[in-house]
Amino acid sequence: MPMPLIQTKNICKTYASSDVATRAVCEVNLVIEKGEFVAIMGPSGSGKSTLMQLLGFLDRPTAGEYFFEGKNIQNFSDDELATIRNEKIGFIFQSFNLLPRTTVYGNVELPLLYSRKKGNLVRHQEKVMSALKSVMMEHRANYYSNQLSGGEKQRVAIARALVNNPEVIFADEPTGNLD
Repeated sequence: MPMPLIQTKNICKTYASSDVATRAVCEVNLVIEKGEFVAIMGPSGSGKSTLMQLLGFLDRPTAGEYFFEGKNIQNFSDDELATIRNEKIGFIFQSFNLLPRTTVYGNVELPLLYSRKKGNLVRHQEKVMSALKSVMMEHRANYYSNQLSGGEKQRVAIARALVNNPEVIFADEPTGNLD
């Protein structure tokens, strides 16, 4: 039987300051199979974004176990997590996280530039333009991201998440700025 893509066992994340400990996520148990669509819903402040950051290797749990493709991530170095994040995960953030003085094309190309699977320039161009076309933004490829509307920025962020053809896409309110 194949291993789940994602499995968590009682993961928790506690943020500690000098005098206060805040439990953002506590005792979360998930099993997500490859190809499965999962929506996590809850009120503002309930830990949805924190959970996405944990599952996407942007942060580490303070307790519990997280298995990705059957491997416990606790055993992974930061460099190994960065490689997995780049090659297997796409992110769509609430706040876009686009580089303002970089073109739309450059923002979408960024994951390809960090990839260990270096392709040739023509292949990069094809991937970037295909991702931009999929969100109807190819006509804005040479615009800077700070020249775009909120909806256009969100579509560029979606294209960036798709450009590496990731196995997992984590989306934090991905349509909040779209019409």
